[in-house]
Amino acid sequence: MADQKYESLKVENMVASGVIADSIDLVTLSEKVKNCELNTKRFPGAVYRIENPRIACLIFSTGKIVLTGIRNHKALTDGLAIVMKSVRDAGIKTHKTPQVAITNMVCSYDIGKRINLNKIVVTLNVENIEYEPEQFPGLVYRIKDPKIVALLFSSGKIILTGGKTLDDIKKGLDVIEQKIQSIL
Repeated sequence: MADQKYESLKVENMVASGVIADSIDLVTLSEKVKNCELNTKRFPGAVYRIENPRIACLIFSTGKIVLTGIRNHKALTDGLAIVMKSVRDAGIKTHKTPQVAITNMVCSYDIGKRINLNKIVVTLNVENIEYEPEQFPGLVYRIKDPKIVALLFSSGKIILTGGKTLDDIKKGLDVIEQKIQSIL
């Protein structure tokens, strides 16, 4: 399949998570690292905001980390390097190599034409579709393989989430287009 087909596909956000240390003293971290906040009454981890690339990191005392706001793999690599340096500079022992991987991607796509959501619900009549326009203007389509959730809007816009790779997202798009092609 030509990549031109996915021309309007855009990564909106990637979430990565994993482990960077055996344990982290969050008080020390928040005191020594600029843009790192700790408020245990509101949240059990430290929130470290990186400006460039613009990423928010949730760091836990267990050594686990969640990074969000990532736009591409370079931003993940760069952001993770900044976090590791900051944590080490704060005097905290980290793993030599962080074990962090992308756990979720959110992408947007424009199919290029309006979608009749009511017609899709009636025609497909499958259990993995939810559409309650009084509650939410989009149709929720849960794809089993790859495990992707797609939000279809009548404007032709589609939001896809749940993929760990761009290939997962593209396969999910292919499933949707194959199912609704004859309905459009």
